Amino acid sequence: MSPTLTLYGYWRSSAVYRVRIALNLKALDYHYQPLHLLRDGGEQHGADYRALNPQQLIPCLLDGDRAITQSLAIMEYLDETFPEPALLPADSRGRARVRELAMAVACDIHPLGNLRVLQRLEAQFGADDVQRAEWSRHWIATGFDALEAMLADNPATGRFCHGDTPGLADACLVPQFYNALRWKLPLENYPTLQRIHAACNELEAFQQAAPERQPDAV
Repeated sequence: MSPTLTLYGYWRSSAVYRVRIALNLKALDYHYQPLHLLRDGGEQHGADYRALNPQQLIPCLLDGDRAITQSLAIMEYLDETFPEPALLPADSRGRARVRELAMAVACDIHPLGNLRVLQRLEAQFGADDVQRAEWSRHWIATGFDALEAMLADNPATGRFCHGDTPGLADACLVPQFYNALRWKLPLENYPTLQRIHAACNELEAFQQAAPERQPDAV
């Protein structure tokens, strides 16, 4: 039986990476439809995909004929549609904490290093590779400083961001950590983030979601 879920993405997109982790944690079968973000001006701007997602961004998840966009919305949709294993805690305070950790990455760190932001820095302000890298390191460090403080001394932090089961916050942290390594951010100030990142990457669900293991990786 063919999968009913189709994920549109790009191998190095951290937003798509989050969704791959969530799908893998839930052991869900899905079809992966790559979109090259640079080829021919960006395949995400094509008419067919624009009809699915007017924002012309990835990821987009098709469940049958229903298109869901925005990585956090997709992951919560998966959690509600396929409840086990859960990506969010059972208690309201725990859910709020996991969401704030996830949003600290997805809403505050990630958008400032998104491809279209970096392209705009180059087009409007003439930023070169060195300047774009410095920009990316600055905003990842700003966010990681806060995340380290949020996680380090909180009794709810366990092997993973919240307790001893991986979930929504971990699915956001690991791709952002990948970006930190890509942009060569010094990591010695983030021992808790490093520990959680290492624990996540011991799991097959995270290993299989890694960018280099995707069929469109170049």
